[in-house]
Amino acid sequence: MKKYNILIVSAIAIGNLWAQKKPAQDWFFGEPCKKNMGISVNDAYNSPQGKLPSKTVLVAVIDGGTDVNHVDLKDVIWVNSKEIAGNGIDDDKNGYTDDINGWNFIGGADGSMVGADNLEKVRLFKKLDDKYKDVKPEDVNGDNPEYNKYQMWKMEINQEREAYGNAYKQLKPAYDALNGIKKGTGKDNPTTAEIEAMKTNDMALNMIKGKIIEIMTKNKLEFANLYSEIAEQFQQVDVRANFQNNPDFDSRKIVGDNYANSSERYYGNNNVVGPDASHGTHVAGIIAATRNNNVGMNGIADNVKIMVVRVVPDGDERDKDVANGIRYAVDNGAQIINMSFGKAFSWDKNIVDSAVAYAESKNVLLVHAAGNDGENNDFESNYPNDSLWGGQRFAANWIEIGASQPKRKMLATSFSNYGKNNVDLFSPGQDIYSTIPGDKYAYFNGTSMAAPAAAGVAALVWSRFPNLTAAQLKQILMESSMKVDKKVILPGTKKDKVNFKDISVSGGLINAKNALEMASQMK
Repeated sequence: MKKYNILIVSAIAIGNLWAQKKPAQDWFFGEPCKKNMGISVNDAYNSPQGKLPSKTVLVAVIDGGTDVNHVDLKDVIWVNSKEIAGNGIDDDKNGYTDDINGWNFIGGADGSMVGADNLEKVRLFKKLDDKYKDVKPEDVNGDNPEYNKYQMWKMEINQEREAYGNAYKQLKPAYDALNGIKKGTGKDNPTTAEIEAMKTNDMALNMIKGKIIEIMTKNKLEFANLYSEIAEQFQQVDVRANFQNNPDFDSRKIVGDNYANSSERYYGNNNVVGPDASHGTHVAGIIAATRNNNVGMNGIADNVKIMVVRVVPDGDERDKDVANGIRYAVDNGAQIINMSFGKAFSWDKNIVDSAVAYAESKNVLLVHAAGNDGENNDFESNYPNDSLWGGQRFAANWIEIGASQPKRKMLATSFSNYGKNNVDLFSPGQDIYSTIPGDKYAYFNGTSMAAPAAAGVAALVWSRFPNLTAAQLKQILMESSMKVDKKVILPGTKKDKVNFKDISVSGGLINAKNALEMASQMK
């Protein structure tokens, strides 16, 4: 029974999570008030500015893939009218064959795709390992910062691999037991009665049956929900042990590019969905799920098309791919680029900086998630960012977004990164309901959700006032934000309080109605 303890602990936590009452699906569309800090989306549409004629805005979602056939997204997905689908010819001569809805920079020319990948620190360690693996400490002359970093990373990565490897070993029997119940009952979502009636010669499985029934009954939890959460945990520890923290794994064998050449641009394939499109589909829905179609939910922007650019694996995105994703989006007409990803290390920041500057020169707004570590971005590294070429200048078209939640007293979420100098604005990022693959919907949390909420507001404003520049649009979003002159719990702590105005540049929460009104004064 001992080997199933992790299942029991996880299941109880999951039961408690599912038992928590979720807010209304469109809670952040409302007006800001003490118990529901919305961003006035409904009021924006009811305002005189919201009723103005609009022009379609093209938003690129640079992410891990998007379900372009989702019932609530299929009508808002960008279609490259210059390309003939499926003919194997680069009709528009942009270097990307059959790029109908966008491009996948982490796929191979044969149609294969990268799923999991290393963390950036692991890649940087691997580079040093090639240099220092045969060097003994006594062979190092004097203090060598690079060698010291190599040894530190080696220890940290080994510790991570061991920890996740042990978690994998603990979770696997529990995962196998749940699969045994599915097989034994012949159902993906058996009832407690069906589990009780299941016959099996596996004594361990017979022992765990009762505990699973108890957990399901106590928490009013369906087996399918329990299974999906445990399966997700199992897959996460598998990926972290065997891919993210594994220096011997090299995903570029799949892509087939010359990774040493950061300037190389034309590689990948046109499969923009990828092996797991949950994150990117959720992001796209927040921005642009078809409004007022009596299906699922409404996106924030009502006249928008979504271009899909896939660069984010289950691991850290690579700078080369990010730079190429930005350039592809810009060159193919994107006006706003949403980037709900980030990492603590960078392989080639200059190549990304050049792409950011290129987007700036083309009047493209870049919206980036601040990160989910509860850290101060003024002191902790978070890539990519708006500091170009070692701080020589800052990109005027870049806006960094932290995550807010419904209750005013805890307005900044516990997980959100923040920073008086390096986070521009807060936007809803907790309990956000949106699209996921298979015509389904779910609540997600993260600055990954806050960024597209801000991108959606930006698209709404730009569609009504298309003559604005990207820099003006950023200025509008920040200056029109709702200033909350209250103390809130500091992210990353349980009870430390800080003035909300002191954890971002603007000191505010994005507000759609205010943004439209200010835009009308700047047109």
